[in-house]
Amino acid sequence: MAGKFSLAEHIQKAQPPQARDIETITAEILDAKRVGGEAVLTIGKGLIEAKAMLPHGEWLPWLEDRVEISTRMAQNYMRLAQHYSNTNALSYLGATKALQLLALPESEREKFMDETHQVNGEEKAVIDMTSRELEAAIRERDEAMRAAAQARADQSAAEQAREKVARDMAAANERLVGLNAEVEEQSAKVKEAQSAAARLEQELAELRSRPVDVAVQVDETAVEAARKEAEAAMQAKLDKAKKAQDKARADLKEANSAMSRIKLEREQAEIEVRKLREQVEKAEKKAALASSEDLVLFSELLDQAQTATRRMGGIRMKKKDKDPEAAGKLQAALLAFSSMVEEVALQ
Repeated sequence: MAGKFSLAEHIQKAQPPQARDIETITAEILDAKRVGGEAVLTIGKGLIEAKAMLPHGEWLPWLEDRVEISTRMAQNYMRLAQHYSNTNALSYLGATKALQLLALPESEREKFMDETHQVNGEEKAVIDMTSRELEAAIRERDEAMRAAAQARADQSAAEQAREKVARDMAAANERLVGLNAEVEEQSAKVKEAQSAAARLEQELAELRSRPVDVAVQVDETAVEAARKEAEAAMQAKLDKAKKAQDKARADLKEANSAMSRIKLEREQAEIEVRKLREQVEKAEKKAALASSEDLVLFSELLDQAQTATRRMGGIRMKKKDKDPEAAGKLQAALLAFSSMVEEVALQ
């Protein structure tokens, strides 16, 4: 076609950036639209250049009137030009799938394109997928990544909780050791106070029963006064010993009560540790499973299938009495489904 150039000719004839004007860019975009394929990048770069060049308010009219590209498509072309430098990738992917791949982080995009992915039970490369299949593959990849991240977070939280409870249990054990020593000390004080009180009671009883020596001529009034004074002194000692005994018993009771509380706390901590260990084991299994995209997808699909199977079974049970014929058909369908699952499992 006269006056038209191929993409290669446009590249060869391109003027330095400072000398390009809007007419040159417009012609280049229009020609690239007819070329297609790798020209998508030419269109995107031209649009970026034109938008920066056009005065405010002229961008949208220029898009509509001069190059006949919608705002949405223009944004897509510019995104492709900004993110793709490999024209070969666009040539074999096409603009639609290239745009879909922009949903992936740039650091992972090339790896995703080089790998094969499960699509409806079949391994497919990105180039062989339809746009819908690629969209599903990207979505499954994102779900697997989220599941893996959640599994790692769950495992980390469970480990932190387990460590905290372990520290709490160690502290409880330490307190228990201290309380055991305190109980022993208080028990010894109680025994000592009981022994002192008993000794003083015996001394007082002996003093009261001690006869007066009649062979010695003494003042009976003085003797009686001395006896009463000795009894009073002994009674004071006895009262003091009993107070010490009562205090020792109270201290022992308090120590025993505290020890009982600590024992209960330790038992609760041990229960919590066992629960956390179970959670950690589950989290570790989940994290191991999440390390594989295929295994995560398999786990999710298995959960969905199990839920759907239980619901189908519930529907059949509802029909069992009301509509036996329909229930029989549902049962046959479930058995056929079971046979299909068995067949797939044995492949």
